[in-house]
Amino acid sequence: MTDLPRLLDFAERSAVPGGFGFLGADGQVFADRPLMTFITARKTHVFGLAQLLGRPGAEELVRHGVAALTDGPLRDHDAGGWRATAEDDTKSAYVHAFVVLAGATATVVGADRGRALLDAALDVWQTRFWDDAAGLAVEEWDAGWTRLSDYRGVNANMHGVEASLAAADALGDDPRAAQLRAQALRTVERVLHGWAREGDWRLPEHFTPGWTPLPEYNRDDPAHQFRPYGVTIGHQFEWARLALHVRAVTPDPPDWLLEDAVGLFGAAAERGWAADGHDGFPYTLDWADRVVVGARMHWVLCEAIAAAAVLAQVTGEQRYRDLVRRWRDHGEQRFADPVTGSWHHELAPSGEVTSGTWDGQPDAYHLSQMLLLSEELPVRGSVAAALR
Repeated sequence: MTDLPRLLDFAERSAVPGGFGFLGADGQVFADRPLMTFITARKTHVFGLAQLLGRPGAEELVRHGVAALTDGPLRDHDAGGWRATAEDDTKSAYVHAFVVLAGATATVVGADRGRALLDAALDVWQTRFWDDAAGLAVEEWDAGWTRLSDYRGVNANMHGVEASLAAADALGDDPRAAQLRAQALRTVERVLHGWAREGDWRLPEHFTPGWTPLPEYNRDDPAHQFRPYGVTIGHQFEWARLALHVRAVTPDPPDWLLEDAVGLFGAAAERGWAADGHDGFPYTLDWADRVVVGARMHWVLCEAIAAAAVLAQVTGEQRYRDLVRRWRDHGEQRFADPVTGSWHHELAPSGEVTSGTWDGQPDAYHLSQMLLLSEELPVRGSVAAALR
């Protein structure tokens, strides 16, 4: 059975000068991959959660991550903000959302310079990415903040909601906390109560600058790591969970937050599971619920389990607990790697380890949060918000 201590033993091997590297399944950092800001930020967050659980050595790893994001080459010390990688100066909302998340968790654990990192990341998020008129974040700038991409997407916004909730928790009585929670509610309302509900719980991911859906976007590149074509099952589970997080921190929350979370979760579970005749969730479906990319991604299953766990807590309904057990058993049988203590990141529909979209085992973020939520471990912060 996968356990958090062994997963963290493996994840700790990713610490390298300047941040956290991309791990292969052998526990070695891929030498040909540049440092990636989102991986360094995610790992800083994960080790912060480990510190909250009292793990020895976690404090030093958080300190390492904060220093990397504050002083290292991932931060653009001239133009401001954070690069996508040590070799790519693009400024993306997706990356900055994870820097906010890392800063929030570092603040909660009291890491040296954690609050300064959070304040700096929030300043960039609010001034460069948050579009108050739309109630959503824009996507991507060039290196010097002079040219904004025409693309708009909800993946970055999803992680922006997560980061905003975490930052609000970390800020405590700071007036920005209420502002961030209000922004998260606005985004969830636009995405779930708008596009997802209007599409019969088939959520469009890609948009024009005016937020008109682009249903055919990336049809020729359907297995894209971050912008796949069609309906992304795992994101629907994540949005359902985040709606419940927003509900937990919103005074007198609207009824639709729970209703939409239940609707979106139910559609993803019913349409996604074994859609091609093989157990598990495919990466993507088309708009008629046919499988487009059948590969099984570990993060999709993790997010399904996490969302079911939160729904079980919020509603008290046994059916969600049953799904947690069923899907967790599936993960242990198919994805768990007894050598590393982590999960294989990608499988073929029939269960063989593959690498069409992801290779190695670089990411402990989805799996660690799933373990915290499904096992109800006593951790404060963003992943616990829905259980209040």
